[in-house]
Amino acid sequence: MPSPATSRATVSAWRPRVPGVVEVFHARFTEYAYPMHVHDAWTLLIVDDGAVRYDLDRHEHGTPHDTVSLLPPHVPHNGAPATAGGFRKRVLYLDTSRLGDDLIGAAVDRPDLRDPLLRRRVAQVHAALVRPGDELEAESRLTLVGERLREHLRSREAATPASPLRDPVLVCRLRELLDARVVEGLTLEEAGAVLSAHPAHLVRAFSGAYGIAPHQYLMSRRVGRARRLLLEGRSPSGVAVATGFYDQAHLTRHFRRLVGVTPGRYRARGVTAGA
Repeated sequence: MPSPATSRATVSAWRPRVPGVVEVFHARFTEYAYPMHVHDAWTLLIVDDGAVRYDLDRHEHGTPHDTVSLLPPHVPHNGAPATAGGFRKRVLYLDTSRLGDDLIGAAVDRPDLRDPLLRRRVAQVHAALVRPGDELEAESRLTLVGERLREHLRSREAATPASPLRDPVLVCRLRELLDARVVEGLTLEEAGAVLSAHPAHLVRAFSGAYGIAPHQYLMSRRVGRARRLLLEGRSPSGVAVATGFYDQAHLTRHFRRLVGVTPGRYRARGVTAGA
């Protein structure tokens, strides 16, 4: 068994402020092979470069680029590079609030899922998790990932996702809740507890009614509030704090996406025009 090649390995790991996520793990390995081991959490794995070969429940599996691998808790598995250049992977470790123990058997039978939409959604979760302040987006996207994983695990055939149920009273209440918490923000778990609704239903119902996900609505409200404060002459750093963004970089990223210019340029042109 090869030993870890530390000079050719890069690793980053952290625990985000997203309910149900125990750990985020990004790594690049060229020679390291994992021995047999177990986790007490679900392992949701995508490989961005190369491939991994692993054994689960005495059966060999692999992770080509278009595959999402879901390894259940408490079941031994190993892992090794399947290509000469090693592999680069991104992993989410999820607790049982996201996937229950009742799905372990199905995951042992079908750990590798070829589903382009699921693969893209998992990558979107990771993209949100590396951006401080975008925890609601990560939670929203992860909720849809969990829903699709359960569809795979509960049927041998990939089920067609059901159309979102129309629930105008619920989506109106969620919008009012988001409006009241523009600066403070909230998690889908908190919203679900307040509104007595499952987070996945909240995301689908809200998106179906308004055409955008709850996290997109919240960010657009924050940007709208930031625009007004910038035109009053306040600094971008002060506006970021006042409107609920993690920091100025977080504000700049979303502001540029929605307005087309940075907060600094917007403020300078607006103040000049106003003067």
